[in-house]
Amino acid sequence: MKLWEKYHLARTADEALALLSNYSGEAQIVAGGTDLLIDLQQPEKAHQRPKALIDVTCAADMNTIQLEDGIFTVGAAVTHAAVVKSALLERYATCLVESCGVVGGPQVRNVGTLGGNVAHALPAGDGTTSLVALDAQALVGWGDGRREWLPITALFKGAGVSALDSHRDLLIAFRFNACKAGEGCAFKRIMRPQGVALPILGCAVWIALESDNETIRDARICLAPVSQTPTRAADTEAALRGQPANAETIERAVAVAHKTLHPRTSKYRATGEYRREMIGTLLRGALPRAFERAATGQAKAEGVGA
Repeated sequence: MKLWEKYHLARTADEALALLSNYSGEAQIVAGGTDLLIDLQQPEKAHQRPKALIDVTCAADMNTIQLEDGIFTVGAAVTHAAVVKSALLERYATCLVESCGVVGGPQVRNVGTLGGNVAHALPAGDGTTSLVALDAQALVGWGDGRREWLPITALFKGAGVSALDSHRDLLIAFRFNACKAGEGCAFKRIMRPQGVALPILGCAVWIALESDNETIRDARICLAPVSQTPTRAADTEAALRGQPANAETIERAVAVAHKTLHPRTSKYRATGEYRREMIGTLLRGALPRAFERAATGQAKAEGVGA
């Protein structure tokens, strides 16, 4: 079974975009291929198979992790394993390391990319969940030649439906602020242990404390999948702001989350009732960890696979 006719190895993002343009919508980007190669083998998708694949795994400007003036820039072709191995990300964006560290198994993490996790547009994407909590932006190269930084949430139109045309557009990089003094983040997940580690529910939190190290100045929380696209738990965040960073505040936030968040039943994941109950379990696990990291400035990723 022939899945494509030509295979190109792009050395830069510009070269990848030029190749996409040359094929006029009949080529597609590939990086780790952990999703795409499976999709191409489905008989019902035979009519969607591209003439060419454009490999960006060697695109130098899409494979870097940089921290400059307090802002991280992470290339979309950076693998989950590379994220996990980054001491800078572990220290200043711990939740991203924790989320990438539970994607699939070691073989998947070695080839699967952060950009692929986002481009596949599934609301359960672990890397996506942390990027939302980090208030990340994404650099998109559009088929018409424009480059544009967009909020990470602008890339999603629905479950598995991206705002990018994978035959014409390119996800190039992500940027987000590194955690400063008084800030900390964490990620927790509940998953099915059998076979592929399918997430039932993931939770990424980012916390900023006041100078007293005891009062919550700001909070960002992403629990997913709850809706068709990755979104922030705005009411739960509001319940935390201005409150002491303690167990009583966490329980009030859990109560708000139970009242306002309504995950659906999924035959592949779990019932809506079970997942709703697990919201509290995840918040009780992630928030104390983020509080401690914000107060102490010490951050070591936990629960990361080998």
